[in-house]
Amino acid sequence: MPSDKRPHLPRLEIDPADRLVGSAAPASDQPAPRRAAPRPRRPRKTAGGPRKSWLKRLVLWGLTLAIWVGIGIGALVAWYAIDLPDIDGMTTTTRRPAVVFQSADGETFATFGDVYGRPLELAEIAPTIAQAVLATEDRRFYRHFGLDLWGLARAAVTNLRAGRVVQGGSTLTQQLAKNLFLTPDRTLKRKVQELLMALWLERRFNKDQILTLYLNRVYLGSGTFGVDAAAKRYFDVSASRLDLYQSAVIAGLLKAPSRYSPLNDPDASHRRTLDVLSNMVEAGYIDRRTADLAGLTGAARAVKRPLPAGRYFADWIMSHLAEMGEVQDRDIVVRTTLDLSLQRKAEGDLKALLDGPGAKAAAGQGAVVVMSPDGAVRALVGGRDYDDSQFNRATQALRQPGSSFKPFVYLAAMERGFTPADTFEDAPIKLGNWSPGNYNGKFEGPVSLRRAFANSTNTVAVRLIEEVGPGRVISLAHKLGIGSDLRSDASLALGTSETSLLELTTAYAAFANGGFGIVAYGVDSIADPDGRVLWSRQGAGFGKLISDAALVHMQDMMSAVISEGTGKAARLDRPAAGKTGTTQDYRDAWFLGFTADYVGGVWLGNDDQRHEMKKVTGGGLPAQLWKSVMIAAHRGQPARPLAVPEPPPQAQGLEGTNGEWPVARTGAGPIRAIGNAIDDLLNSLFGR
Repeated sequence: MPSDKRPHLPRLEIDPADRLVGSAAPASDQPAPRRAAPRPRRPRKTAGGPRKSWLKRLVLWGLTLAIWVGIGIGALVAWYAIDLPDIDGMTTTTRRPAVVFQSADGETFATFGDVYGRPLELAEIAPTIAQAVLATEDRRFYRHFGLDLWGLARAAVTNLRAGRVVQGGSTLTQQLAKNLFLTPDRTLKRKVQELLMALWLERRFNKDQILTLYLNRVYLGSGTFGVDAAAKRYFDVSASRLDLYQSAVIAGLLKAPSRYSPLNDPDASHRRTLDVLSNMVEAGYIDRRTADLAGLTGAARAVKRPLPAGRYFADWIMSHLAEMGEVQDRDIVVRTTLDLSLQRKAEGDLKALLDGPGAKAAAGQGAVVVMSPDGAVRALVGGRDYDDSQFNRATQALRQPGSSFKPFVYLAAMERGFTPADTFEDAPIKLGNWSPGNYNGKFEGPVSLRRAFANSTNTVAVRLIEEVGPGRVISLAHKLGIGSDLRSDASLALGTSETSLLELTTAYAAFANGGFGIVAYGVDSIADPDGRVLWSRQGAGFGKLISDAALVHMQDMMSAVISEGTGKAARLDRPAAGKTGTTQDYRDAWFLGFTADYVGGVWLGNDDQRHEMKKVTGGGLPAQLWKSVMIAAHRGQPARPLAVPEPPPQAQGLEGTNGEWPVARTGAGPIRAIGNAIDDLLNSLFGR
């Protein structure tokens, strides 16, 4: 049965005030008063509503962002302004000293450094120059504050349409700031500093002063700064006398000084000048008829200059000017030994040979040196094209000279008493693991030194250096002008040690000048621009290095190379002597030779020594080029015998004996071996 007990629950009572309207009547006989339920308050309508609230927030956020951007820009400007250049010193010209090179007859052929014209006031400069520059570079120059916002916007639109940068927005004031103080780097720092200095310039100077500074300082190619220097360089007149076409030429250079130079590319310069004339029409400075007339008649008044020559020579001289303390940090005019007509001939002949038969023979490069017997360099070509490569193969390249080194081996022997009539064996020889052979692969048996030298017999040269000793050969070569390191072994006889063409030609000069050691030189005097001499060459050399007897013997053998030996292709209409040289696998081919008036050297090969030529020997293309250049050098000069002294009594009878040694020498006797050993010891101890 269910239990009667129920859980005790708390009694719930409802307050009358909490009763719902319309519920059952209270127990009381009096009904409770009815209370209306409170209605929720509706938000008041404001004038702007939610839209005004969002606008207010946007303004607040924009102001905040602007403040922070301003702070950031201020910090950036302050940071880049810390290392601004000293703009108060802008009127002081800072430049590299100008070095002008003149040939032996006074013709200028090269310049280095910066060339400034005379500083001119704006009123002194031809007005067409300023008009051409403003029309092309900054038409709103007199209306902006240093930064042309309209020009920047126009350039941006133009570049977007073109899909690339075809137009800039820099003002003349910005360009002046960059040219005077800054580098051409395209960085944010440089642009910020450029703007800061442009604003400073606009505050410090008026517009005419800024334009005057710009025209006097802007770079206009060929080492010239300012319109006056450019006017003299390109037209041989002052900037005050330039006509309309010439002014447009100079204004056109601002875009690309080298590309639009009338000296480098007259056609490109003319096209650019026509563009500048059209800009002047659009800017309202001239009318179309005047522009067309200037374009038709102006080009004829441009200065026609010959193609540049002697730039390898100028580089060589420039590298040695640092040794002359008295000419440092000042403008100088260097009078050189260069024969400009001969230089142009050598450059042209080398290029023609390399483009013609040299190309078929895989000869890609070459070098030529011509000097007087006293060491004055008359022509020096360091490669086929200076614009393609400034590496000077006449002075900087070290290559194996091959058999063209043999004269020093034979000279050492002649100084020891040998004569050209002495006989050596042309037969196989083995020194350790080395077995040198001859170019033709044949052996003649007993041959005279004269014949062996003329035919460049390798086995005889090796036997000869074994006879006299490598130390004596090295000592002689160094005294005569070979400055490179030479290996002290028998392979030296075949030219296995590297040297330069200039060194080798210098050493050969002693065979042409009577046996005197000389130094190759290219400067006669140095003066300032007003003509005051700062330095002049004095006589210098190393004195007599070759005995008269040895010199007679050497000239006899070296003449035989051209008259009957490997150098027949070099024959001239006058007495001449020389030596051919060819290295292993035809990597180098040389011809060195001389007359009574000139000493010349030619090298052919390739910069990459792994590329072999197609059987090019020293007696082939090099001898032909040497002959062509030497014919030009001697044009108009009478033929003269080689400069040799009268043979002394003990040297008479070159085909017989001289009373000291037997004619046939096939090996070293004990007395000679002892003497050679003593001499080698003295050479090593005292550098004799």
